[in-house]
Amino acid sequence: MPKTPSTSVRNPFDKPVWALAIHGGAGAIPKGDPAEAAYRASLDRVLAAGARRLEAGDSALDVVESLVRLLEDDELFNAGKGAVLNEKGEAELDAAIMDGATLRAGAVASVKTVKNPVTLARAVMERSPHVMLVADGAENFASSVGVERVPNAYFVTERRRKQLQQELARRKTSAAPAPGPARSGTVGAVALDRSGHLAAATSTGGMNAKMPGRVGDAPIIGAGTFADETVAISCTGAGEQFMRHHVAGGVALRMEHLQETVDAASSYYVRDVLAPGDGGLIAVDARGNAALPFNSPGMFRGVADSTGRFDVRIWEN
Repeated sequence: MPKTPSTSVRNPFDKPVWALAIHGGAGAIPKGDPAEAAYRASLDRVLAAGARRLEAGDSALDVVESLVRLLEDDELFNAGKGAVLNEKGEAELDAAIMDGATLRAGAVASVKTVKNPVTLARAVMERSPHVMLVADGAENFASSVGVERVPNAYFVTERRRKQLQQELARRKTSAAPAPGPARSGTVGAVALDRSGHLAAATSTGGMNAKMPGRVGDAPIIGAGTFADETVAISCTGAGEQFMRHHVAGGVALRMEHLQETVDAASSYYVRDVLAPGDGGLIAVDARGNAALPFNSPGMFRGVADSTGRFDVRIWEN
């Protein structure tokens, strides 16, 4: 399926038979940054890959896993290769995936040698009796099911080393928390397929200079990742805040019990519950409607559907 230009506008009279949204994390580079073209090109590439697969009839679950893998492999984003580092200079990775049709879910946290944590999360969902495995238990399970492993050094980039050094130096002169965009970042994908099924996946390196063992919202089902038969959600930003407010699951509950639209339910949390700068989320509902609200300076994101909509943005809502 040819990629639709980013300037396309959805025909409001068409109902999508598939829909897709992706994000590469809350926060943003400054406008005019030389890296802008690279970020846009990567988001375009990933979004187009997902659009082709959904158009061809692939399942939402397969698509969200594959797109998060692409983002994990791209060192521009804080997941997989290029993830931020903990205080010791190590990458510790978290991920989750959820199948809205069955409520099956899998998650991993604090893994250090799994090339694509989202794929290990899916293995937890499909090949274990559990929802979440962490640290050594998750690493051992990865070995038992043949998920690809790499040395921790594979994830570490010079850019992330510098960011860690800057944050550790900043802490020597200030006890205040780092600004929101410097704290965290995540990648995620949510999709509705031609069969009417929804799925969500999220992956992250967590918080720059975090304490070893810290786990954020991304692998917590109902906090940073959730999917049911109504909506699929992936969150990004200050993970502790998304956990405290049960954001992903809360969006689904408001839609089910208050009959709110995906836009209204998502906006409620981002505009009225979370503090300014905390981040944002992406959501797609069972009718193909998408919401991508955020309260940070920007959010790397894209949305596409079967009506021809194809839009990648960084800053403006």
